[in-house]
This record gives sequence, structure tokens and C-alpha cells, in this order.
Amino acid sequence: MYWHKNNFLVKKLYPSFLWNKPTHTKEIYLTFDDGPIPEVTEWVLEQLAAYQAKATFFCVGDNIRKHPFVFTKVKQGGHSIGNHTYNHLNGWKTPVSDYFTNVQACQQVAGIPVHLFRPPYGKITRKQAAHIQQTHQIVMWDVLSGDFDQQLPAQVCLRKSIQHTENGSIVVFHDSIKAWKNLKEVLPAYLAHFSALGYTFQSL
Repeated sequence: MYWHKNNFLVKKLYPSFLWNKPTHTKEIYLTFDDGPIPEVTEWVLEQLAAYQAKATFFCVGDNIRKHPFVFTKVKQGGHSIGNHTYNHLNGWKTPVSDYFTNVQACQQVAGIPVHLFRPPYGKITRKQAAHIQQTHQIVMWDVLSGDFDQQLPAQVCLRKSIQHTENGSIVVFHDSIKAWKNLKEVLPAYLAHFSALGYTFQSL
């Protein structure tokens, strides 16, 4: 179970996390989790370029290791990079020391300063967060596209993503094999919809 629009009370419980960027201007902050993946991430980069859109990619360290050429393309595109742990760990099931070591491993393989972090599954304990926040801004979201949900039709994914997006929204998509079926239908339509309304897409 998941919310397409993050619950107000959840945001109140963790006010130091970045959930959105309130603004009166027409700006949206697209984020892509779980890459880099050949073909999928490269396709995403092409879609973004068509709209002169910038985004933030929360990368899994082991995928950076396996696909460094794709990671280089993300950086060359002028997009922001975020840490998504080395092995896509569930923070609720991982000891603090092991979690922090895994975050550091992702940091090292990235080879560049990375100051943004998103916990996989959105699951992180307060102790883990306290460690991470010494060096990173923890970035959550206020709109979860649900592209990873293989039971969710692409048109429903698109409709809910559009419905819940507002000025300053941080929106989660996934450049992953699991999300690919929905993503390839939803992302172009989402970009076209908001571009037609005068929105721009910015990196964090």
C-alpha cells in the first residue's frame, strides 16, 4: 500500500526532510530512483532533453558500478545526483552502522560530491536519519507516481500523478526495469501536459 499524495501528518513527523519546495512559480521537481539502467535511464534522458527539463537521479551504488557509462550520461545532462544506498536497503530492517556503511559505499562509487539522499522505500529510522543528515539533505516527495506498481494501469498512474502535482511538487518516478512498462507511457504524457501549462522542470 502507498499514497500517491503524501499524508500531511507524515510530513509533520519529519519536518527536517525535504518533501516539496513551496513556490508561486510553475516549477516541478522530477526525481528518478533506482538507476542507472541501460536503455531505461538513457530513454528518460532523451525525454527530459526534449523539454529542456532537469531532474534529480537517486542512484543505487551497485548500478553505478555496473553501468558507469550510463551514470556519466546523467551527469553530462546537467542533472542532479542523489544517493540511494549501494544495495537499495530497507532502513527499517538494517542496523544503523550497516546502513551508514552502505550509504558511504554509494558515495564512493559515485566519485563526485553528493549531498542529497533518499532512503529506498522511503523507510529510514530516526537514528539513521541523524547520521545521514550530518552530510546530506534527506529528500522525500509529495507525489509518488506509482509507476513501479505492475497492477496499476498506465493511464491511472498518469491521472493520479497529474491530479496531485502542484507548484513545487517533488515527484517520484523510477528509471528501473520494474517501472519501465508504465514509465514509457506516463513520462512523455506527463511532460507534455505540464509543459503545455507553462511549467518548467528543475533539479534539486
